[in-house]
Amino acid sequence: MKIKRFVAADMRAAMREVREEQGPEAVILSTRRIDEGIEVIAAIDYDESLVREAARHGAPVAADLQPAAPAQPATSIAPASPPPPAVEQRPAAAVARPSRRQHIPSPPPSLVAVPAPASAVAANEVPPAHPMIERAMQDTARMRNELGSLREMLETQLSSLAWNDMERRQPLRARVLREMTRIGIDADVARKLVAELPAQINAEQARYLPLGMLSSSLAVSGRAVSASAGVTALVGPTGVGKTTTIAKLAARAVLSHGAEQVALISTDHYRIGASAQLEHYGRLLGVRVYPAYDAESLRKVLELLRGRHTVLIDTAGVAGNDPRLAQQMEIFSQVGELHACMVLAANAQSQSLDEAVRAYLPLKPRACILTKLDEAPNLGGALSVLIRHRLPLDYTTDGQRVPEDIAAADARVLVCRAAQSLKGYVPDESLMAERFGLAVASA
Repeated sequence: MKIKRFVAADMRAAMREVREEQGPEAVILSTRRIDEGIEVIAAIDYDESLVREAARHGAPVAADLQPAAPAQPATSIAPASPPPPAVEQRPAAAVARPSRRQHIPSPPPSLVAVPAPASAVAANEVPPAHPMIERAMQDTARMRNELGSLREMLETQLSSLAWNDMERRQPLRARVLREMTRIGIDADVARKLVAELPAQINAEQARYLPLGMLSSSLAVSGRAVSASAGVTALVGPTGVGKTTTIAKLAARAVLSHGAEQVALISTDHYRIGASAQLEHYGRLLGVRVYPAYDAESLRKVLELLRGRHTVLIDTAGVAGNDPRLAQQMEIFSQVGELHACMVLAANAQSQSLDEAVRAYLPLKPRACILTKLDEAPNLGGALSVLIRHRLPLDYTTDGQRVPEDIAAADARVLVCRAAQSLKGYVPDESLMAERFGLAVASA
C-alpha cells in the first residue's frame, strides 16, 4: 500500500492531483484544512485489514509517504508536471523504520476508518461515511422514533387516566367540558370558562350555566358601523365577503343618512373584477366609488371626502404570510384617519381564523364582522377565536342578499345557534382525554 500526501489550494485541485497521480482507484484516508490550503492523504493498493490493525495498536501505517508540492490554484493555466515515478514496496525492515525525511505520522484511527475512492469524492465535498457510521446513524434514528412512539403511548395512557379520574371526582365539570366540546369550542377556551365556574355547582347549573358564561364571554360592541361617523376599512383574508358586506353596510348608511353622505373607496386592485363589483353596488345605491392605489392617493381621496358621514374602504384580501399585507399596513399607518374592522368567515377552520386575526392585530381592529353563518356547520371555532382575542363583534351575515342578509351581532343568538348546530353529537372518551387529559394531569 502506498500513501501520499497532497497539498493544494482547494479540494477540487487536490482531487485532480490524486486522480492524475494515483488513478481512480485511490482511497482518501483523511482531509483537513491547513494554512497552505487543503491537505489530502490518499493511498493506492489499499489494505483495510492492515489499516485497522495499525490503528488498533497505534502503529504508523506501513507505506511510503512522499509529500507533494503545493498544487497551483484551479484558475492557473500552467502546464501540469509529469507524475513522479512510482515507489516500489519496501521490505518489512523498511516498513518498521520509515525514512525520517519522508515520514508523515499516520492519520488517527477516526480518520483512517473513513476511506473513500477518490473518483467518488466531488469537489469541495466531505468523503462519504463509513458503513459502520451509517449503521450507527440509522440505529440512532430508529431509537429516536421508538422513543417518540413510546412517549406518545405514555401520554395517551396518562391522558386517559387523568380524564377518567376527573370524571369520577368532578363529574359536573367534566360534563361542562363535554358540552363545550360538543359545541365545538376550542380546548383552551373551554378550560378557561370551566375554571371560572363556581366551586360548587348542581346538575341544573352544569346544564345551563356554561352557555350563559359562553354568551357573556363573547364581546358584542353594540356599535353599528353604518350608523357611526368616520372612515372604516374592512380588512381580512381573501374570500370572506368584504365587498358584499361593504355593500350591505353602505345600503344601511344610505337609508339612515342619504346617499350624498356615503362614499366608497376601492383599494383592491389585485383581484380581477373587484373594483367593478363595488362600482356596480355603488350605482345601485347612488353612491360614488373612488379608487386609491397607494398611501398618497388614499390620503387625497380622504381629504376630498372629509365632510361625508360614512366612508367605507374595500381592501384586498391578503393572507397572513403574504408580503402585500405589510404594504397594506404601511399604507394605513401613513393615513392615520381610519378605523379597521376585521371580516372573518364563520365557515373557516378555527386555526385559519386564529392565524388571520394574529396577522391583522398590528392594525388594531376596532371590531369584527362574522360572515357566512349560513355556510358554517359549526360556529364553535369562530366563537373561540373571538373570545380568545377579545375581539368585539359588530355584525353577522348569513347570505348574499343586499341589504337583507345582515344583522347586528347578538351573543345569545350566536351561542344558541352554535348549540343547535351540532345537536345529537356526543364526543367520545378518547377525544375528551386527548383534549383535556394532559391539562388535568399537569394541574
